[in-house]
Amino acid sequence: MFFTCGPNEAMVVSGFCRSPPVMVAGGRVFVLPCIQQIQRISLNTLTLNVKSEKVYTRHGVPISVTGIAQVKIQGQNKEMLAAACQMFLGKTEAEIAHIALETLEGHQRAIMAHMTVEEIYKDRQKFSEQVFKVASSDLVNMGISVVSYTLKDIHDDQDYLHSLGKARTAQVQKDARIGEAEAKRDAGIREAKAKQEKVSAQYLSEIEMAKAQRDYELKKAAYDIEVNTRRAQADLAYQLQVAKTKQQIEEQ
Repeated sequence: MFFTCGPNEAMVVSGFCRSPPVMVAGGRVFVLPCIQQIQRISLNTLTLNVKSEKVYTRHGVPISVTGIAQVKIQGQNKEMLAAACQMFLGKTEAEIAHIALETLEGHQRAIMAHMTVEEIYKDRQKFSEQVFKVASSDLVNMGISVVSYTLKDIHDDQDYLHSLGKARTAQVQKDARIGEAEAKRDAGIREAKAKQEKVSAQYLSEIEMAKAQRDYELKKAAYDIEVNTRRAQADLAYQLQVAKTKQQIEEQ
């Protein structure tokens, strides 16, 4: 008989002429009834809500963390699929999810214990990457790959995180006030500089105008002197000529 399965599951055929067992992920396989056995294992992606309640961090402050993880049995990798079949064949999705969840929660608690509250609170990406890295290296031996892990929530019962938030808010407000004061200062400096440049430009313009006026006056004076000189010379020449003419008349 032919048996088929979708891409979200794998079939394992064991028994007569099937040593080692044949594993088929998303396909079909021929099975001899009665002398061969077929089993199925789910390859669906499982969403796990990883909760760690009241874990003492490196400085002894208890906090609770909730992470969201996506895991699945890797059907395309034959070695991982074989490992998963050895671990989970015959188990339900809920049982597989429970085992993966316990493993992830243990690693999450271990990493929380080696970090401070401030490190987890301020750098969630770093915490998520560490959990993802450590959990992936462990679950891969079970044939399970961690698709993703995200830190969803951090809270505590002693208002420690609230105090951190208040301190951060105060720091942000302080930075905002400093930034506003610096902006006003820079604006005042720019305004004063603009005024100074405007006044300097005005003075330079007035100086250029005065120079032009002076050059005009000097040239006009020079022209006037030349004109008056020529006029005086002409008058004298006229008077001299009149005198010469008069003298000639008298002599005649």
